[in-house]
Amino acid sequence: MATLTLVSHHLCPYVQRAAISLAEKHVDFERIYVDLSNKPEWFKELSPLGKVPLLRVGKGQNEAVIFESAVILEFLEETQPNALHPHDPLERARHRSWIEFGSSILNRIAAFYNAKTNEVLEAEARLLADRFTRVENELGEGPWFSGDRFSLVDAVYGPIFRYFDVFDRIGDFRIFQDRPKTATWRRTLSTRASITQAVAPDYASRLLAFLRNRGSALSARIS
Repeated sequence: MATLTLVSHHLCPYVQRAAISLAEKHVDFERIYVDLSNKPEWFKELSPLGKVPLLRVGKGQNEAVIFESAVILEFLEETQPNALHPHDPLERARHRSWIEFGSSILNRIAAFYNAKTNEVLEAEARLLADRFTRVENELGEGPWFSGDRFSLVDAVYGPIFRYFDVFDRIGDFRIFQDRPKTATWRRTLSTRASITQAVAPDYASRLLAFLRNRGSALSARIS
């Protein structure tokens, strides 16, 4: 089996998706971190979009590089054991749709922590809450997105919910108020080993430092 190396950034939720998938599949991999504010030349050469994650497959002259998290996840599904997608094509398509919805939530999260005024911050909080209302309406009895089987949708939403562990330290934004199934799913995901181990132990302090330096309304609330 080819050596797999995941090129990462400490905070990137898209990297975490790949790390969670690899862990759930019980696949050994190496991990390299890059500073995206000071990208090394080797990274610029390998990454056409200048982004993480990258998955380096093989070594030396036989190495291939895959970029974009969705493509990496699909490659892992096709080449590694322990499938995380449903077998049924229609259900698999539904899962892919909710993965894309998860990416839209990440865009809203970025708008939230970059909001320049308190009024915009509160408006973005309401938009985030609306996104999770849609999630709430889709969830069943759990414990996972699709019942008793952990899937790639769970791998995608684990890093999303991780942001709110830090946001909750800053203020009460009522994102999950009156969304009990989503709140329960969040708590369940937070105890999954693949999710907790997808980031370094200092993730929360790194994220707080990142948020503090945004010059945003959220930054001003960090003591």
